[in-house]
Amino acid sequence: MVITCSDTRTPETDTSGQLIRKLLEERGHTVVGYHLVKDDPAQIQLWIARGTANETVQAIIINGGTGIARRDSTFEAVDEMLEKRLDGFGEIFRLLTYQDIGSPAIMSRATAGVINGRILFSTPGSENAVRLAMEKLILPELGHLIQQLIK
Repeated sequence: MVITCSDTRTPETDTSGQLIRKLLEERGHTVVGYHLVKDDPAQIQLWIARGTANETVQAIIINGGTGIARRDSTFEAVDEMLEKRLDGFGEIFRLLTYQDIGSPAIMSRATAGVINGRILFSTPGSENAVRLAMEKLILPELGHLIQQLIK
């Protein structure tokens, strides 16, 4: 399941959400849901809960709302729902981002963890950030993470 958190994007202008779906499908994953929601904690949590209640959803990838602007609330919405945190995802994502763009990497609050037996990744909303997270971290480990969760 893919969730884009944005107050300004439409399904037509959501290039980051489209990129996530494309990369997943190219790797043989099935995207069973795509949702574009306002950067509002209650809406974000509602769609996460719907995703984790759906037996066909094994992973949720969220993009957007991970910065420090007043409206960026994805991190808070996700963080209070996580049962297990994968701190390494955010740490390595910020390191890779730093190597790419330098000190602005400290503003990213990318995170990952487990919610109700599903893996969840939350990335910044820029297309470059999504590509980095997907190609370097998420796609190489997604199958293994899902396998570990269903053991």
